[in-house]
Amino acid sequence: MHIFFPCIVFVCVLCSVSCSVIDREETDRLALLSFKEHITLDPNQTMRSWNDSTHFCNWTGIVCGQKHKRVVVLNLWSWGLSGSISPAIGNLSFLRVFLFHNNHFTGNLPQEVGRLSKLRRLGLNQNSLTGKIPLNLSRCLNLVELDIGGNNFTGIFPKEFESLTKLKSIILDKNNLAGQIPKFIGNFTSLKQISAKACNYYGSIPDTLGQLSNLTFFGFPLNMLSGVLPSSFFNLSSLTMINLPQNLIDGNLPTDFAQRFPRLRFLYLSINKFTGPIPVSLSNASNLEELALGDNLFTGTVPSFDRQTRLTWFAIGSNKLGNGKADNLNFVSSLGNCTNLTFLGFGANNLGGVLPKSLFNFTQLTQLIVTGSLISGNIPSEIGQLVNINRLVLSNNLFMGRVPESIGNLRNLGQLSLHDNSLSGSIPFSLGNLTLLSQLGLGYNNFQGNVPYTISNCRQLQLLLLNHNNLSGEIPKEIFSLSSLISLDLSNNHFVGSLPSEVDNLKNLVYFNISNNMMSGVIPPSLGGCTSLVALSISGNTIQGEIPVTFSSLRGLSRIDLSCNNLTGKIPEYLGDFKSLRTLNLSFNSFKGTLPVLGAFKNTTIVSINGNVNLCGGFQEFQLPECTFPHPLKNIIPVVSVLFLLIMAITFYLVYKRKNSKKASLETDSDIKSLPQVSYRNLQKATNGFSSENLIGSGKFSSVYKAVLSQKDGPQVVAVKVLKLAVYGAHKAFTAEGEALRKIRHKNLVRIITSCSGTDLQGNDFKALIYDYMVNGSLEDWLHQNPVVGPEIEETTRCLNFFQRLNIVIDVARALDYIHFQCGSPMIHCDIKPCNILLNADLVAHLGDFGLARFLQYASDDFSASNTSSLGVLGTVGYVAPEYGMGGQASTYGDIYSFGILLLETFTRKRPTHEMFNNGLSLRDFVKMAIPDHVLEITDPVLLETRQEENERTRAYRSIKESLTTIYQIGITCSMETPRDRIDMNNVFNQLESVKKTFVGGRRNLI
Repeated sequence: MHIFFPCIVFVCVLCSVSCSVIDREETDRLALLSFKEHITLDPNQTMRSWNDSTHFCNWTGIVCGQKHKRVVVLNLWSWGLSGSISPAIGNLSFLRVFLFHNNHFTGNLPQEVGRLSKLRRLGLNQNSLTGKIPLNLSRCLNLVELDIGGNNFTGIFPKEFESLTKLKSIILDKNNLAGQIPKFIGNFTSLKQISAKACNYYGSIPDTLGQLSNLTFFGFPLNMLSGVLPSSFFNLSSLTMINLPQNLIDGNLPTDFAQRFPRLRFLYLSINKFTGPIPVSLSNASNLEELALGDNLFTGTVPSFDRQTRLTWFAIGSNKLGNGKADNLNFVSSLGNCTNLTFLGFGANNLGGVLPKSLFNFTQLTQLIVTGSLISGNIPSEIGQLVNINRLVLSNNLFMGRVPESIGNLRNLGQLSLHDNSLSGSIPFSLGNLTLLSQLGLGYNNFQGNVPYTISNCRQLQLLLLNHNNLSGEIPKEIFSLSSLISLDLSNNHFVGSLPSEVDNLKNLVYFNISNNMMSGVIPPSLGGCTSLVALSISGNTIQGEIPVTFSSLRGLSRIDLSCNNLTGKIPEYLGDFKSLRTLNLSFNSFKGTLPVLGAFKNTTIVSINGNVNLCGGFQEFQLPECTFPHPLKNIIPVVSVLFLLIMAITFYLVYKRKNSKKASLETDSDIKSLPQVSYRNLQKATNGFSSENLIGSGKFSSVYKAVLSQKDGPQVVAVKVLKLAVYGAHKAFTAEGEALRKIRHKNLVRIITSCSGTDLQGNDFKALIYDYMVNGSLEDWLHQNPVVGPEIEETTRCLNFFQRLNIVIDVARALDYIHFQCGSPMIHCDIKPCNILLNADLVAHLGDFGLARFLQYASDDFSASNTSSLGVLGTVGYVAPEYGMGGQASTYGDIYSFGILLLETFTRKRPTHEMFNNGLSLRDFVKMAIPDHVLEITDPVLLETRQEENERTRAYRSIKESLTTIYQIGITCSMETPRDRIDMNNVFNQLESVKKTFVGGRRNLI
């Protein structure tokens, strides 16, 4: 009996323990089944093993302990699960690893997670969890890894988490967290990694983080951190990665930066506000693999990097490095040991010089970004050695000469950008070898000749920009076989012929611009097949005929510009129904009939119809005459009479023309009858048959040629302006210019020498004006293209300095003051812009192109605000006064506005139509925001070159800065929105003269 009782007690205890273990296992099983019930989608059926046919320790994703058979690991990484996290997860009391990365869980992270006291790793990256981070997580005192990145958590990093002192890794990336970086993180002495990419952290980096002696990765990119890096930060000698791009951090980097971080491999500080020089010590950072310092305010020279053999990424673009001198690119040669370099970017600085040929030894290079600097010279043929490159951007520099044919060796190239340089010659045929090319930008250069048909081999081309060159001939039909094209810009060239019917192959085309060429023919109906079009411009050509009915299918169009052509017929009513339409410019055509009144045609800010004299009716604010519709029977007799008279007139004209054809070339228009005459044959000989070699420029109404006329006292070099009489308004421009220049004389106005009005060798009407030849071309050439340089002009004067530009705008102001107030018949120029400012051998400016000029009437006491005729031609986009767009009359105030824009452009070297000026930002606003503290930042960098001595440079900068501030204020005042708020030209001239005197006096003090 005594023996039996202890046995009973032992069995009972054993049963009790066994039952307790079973109960705890059952708790885990039920928790897992609850978790499964909250899953709404299991696309890969990975949870089908979660059933009672096997023990839960054998279920997929579950790991149990060897002794107690309790769940210690729950790993559902990348299962693609959807649903919410069950609160029952808190019952897995032995859980140590909880990994849910890359799923689609939604809802809150349950507070019950805080009951997992043994939890060491929590990974929830890349889900869609919301709400605040549970405060109860602070009870998980054994937590080593916290990864909740890629969710939608809100709030702050809880203060209660300061108890998690064992943390080694914190990943908070891509959440909606806010606030400042908590100082208590500095107590996590075991921390090796902290990353909070694209959260909303602001304020400065706390100095307590300098206590994290084990930290190797520090990353807070895409936040709003500000201030300077605390001095304690530079004690983190274990760091291998500093990842802080896209913040607001400023201050200088210490000179011994590299010594402070001897293990550093990755340094990302781009898009901040760092200043001062790049530390020379970086040249000793032998472990450095990637360096990104772009988009800051670093200055000075770029140090040597000849000890970096591991470097693969080098990006220092968009700073203020360099001074435009020839030795600025020496650092490129120092990179010669970086044989593994794949990315090299140093554009958008003040770096000068030519590309060193050592650059082309980086055969592993995949991206070369050198845009927006002062780099000059030719593009070397050795560029063909970069056979692995897929992105080559050399735009917005001073490159000249031809593009080498060797560029066709770069068969991996996907993007080639050479726009905004002074490149010339023909476009290489070898571009057809670049079959992977998706973007080709060659705009704003001086390319000539035909477009090579081989471009059609680039079957993946999406963006093709050839605008603002001197290309000629017909547009190759092969281009219209590139069905991948999204953007095609061929504007501002000399293309001829009609638009090919194959244009409907471009089904994906969104942007299409062929404006300001010499295109003719009709709009092909097939253009209606380009149903993806959003912007279309064919303005400034001689296209005729009606708008095809197929245009009705282009209902996605937002911008339509058909202005300045010879289009006829009625304006289609369906254009008013285009819901996305924001701009419809039909001005200066020959449309007739009733203007539609529905949809967009009710809005004068969207629709422009100026210069269509045969339109009637329409919305009353267009101020068109009423339409009249007489009964047809009443017009029979007048119509017959008119037809009879017309036949008689034609017969008389043909007889008269035959009798007087020999004298036609000597007849002149009455408005320029006082000018001496020259014959068509003389001009043909003087221009070598109006050859393209003698073509100086071409506009809407005319082409200008260089000519050498034979005179008694020797040959005379002149400029011959040949009118394009087929363009509507050209004859009127000829008359206006001849009348204007016949009545006025001034040292800053282009002088008209003679004219020609007659017929060419085919019997077609021919009209031309002959002017003094300006050896230095136009202000446009010097600001944006390749300046014309005569044999007597030194190479060093290719860039206009501050004083030269100031003299030029003073000359223009003097000329405008003369025509506004001092000449016999005050007039308005109506088209002030850089290409109409011509420069002689001494760079004295002459105002030209009076084809749009208007004489003012004397009847009004304030003749600057009235005009004898309707406005007619408005001017040029970007320079035209805003009141003109609202139907206002021509006035001197309009010239003043245009001059103000010209003034701002001259010193910033930014066109008012630059792509950066959109979404409400204008050149005027851009300059106004920079005054007075940032005027040097917006000014053309060429103007800031001064002496080498530091003290003199500082004083010269101050002198230029003060002068620029005044000049920009004058430009802003001239371009005020309301005409009456602008200052008159006499006042402008006096103020600019005062700037000149002050500047010259300041410069003398520096000598």
